[in-house]
Amino acid sequence: MNIVAIIPARYGSTRFPAKALALLQGKPIIQHVYERVLQSQLFTDVCVATDHPEIGAAVQRFGGKAIMTSDQHQSGSDRIAEALKSFPEAKLVVNVQGDEPLIETAPLASLLDVFSDPQVQMASLMTAFSDPILLANPNIVKVVTDLQGNALYFSRSAIPFNRDQDSQLTYFRHIGVYAYTRETLLRFVDLKPSKLEQAEKLEQLRALENGIPIRMVKTAYQGIGIDTPEDLERMENLLDG
Repeated sequence: MNIVAIIPARYGSTRFPAKALALLQGKPIIQHVYERVLQSQLFTDVCVATDHPEIGAAVQRFGGKAIMTSDQHQSGSDRIAEALKSFPEAKLVVNVQGDEPLIETAPLASLLDVFSDPQVQMASLMTAFSDPILLANPNIVKVVTDLQGNALYFSRSAIPFNRDQDSQLTYFRHIGVYAYTRETLLRFVDLKPSKLEQAEKLEQLRALENGIPIRMVKTAYQGIGIDTPEDLERMENLLDG
């Protein structure tokens, strides 16, 4: 099957402008992500979808493929949908975040495996919380699923509410790596932002509100992203250590 991995990378960022180009152990963050995705050997094609020529040039310098997209996109999903036009044969598309330089092969493979079920239209990753203190952090998205592993809801709040303080209850953190069938992605980006999406500021709720199921895949991968210069410093120390 023809499967493309698209890594969205915009130049503007409120907390960390041009972070895709910031150096981590001497290489741009976007290069770390690209090389790890390419090394997985899971994809027919890998590319970076960007809105800025400096990012495109940096990708070309390290031998990667870059596709220029509009600077008016409101989300990574919109950006990868535009880039997908360059891959007319692709049946599945994976959106790998451009700020996760430690992305691993195993979770990506697990994500693709669920599409052996023809009912799966869209899938994403989740991992059990290792630190209960993080449950209170609204920047960390939580997810609950049904018995088939499909997402019931995503929230910045801790869900479910543990009324009886059950010590056996497991909470799951959402990791924002998505896979879609081609048709589902194109349908998704044509939908209007939904009420719950706007309330939580979580784009994936648009899919649920419009009846698009999201199959959640459990993984041990912790999804370490870089959102601020301080995150970059911590990542540098982690890799040096």
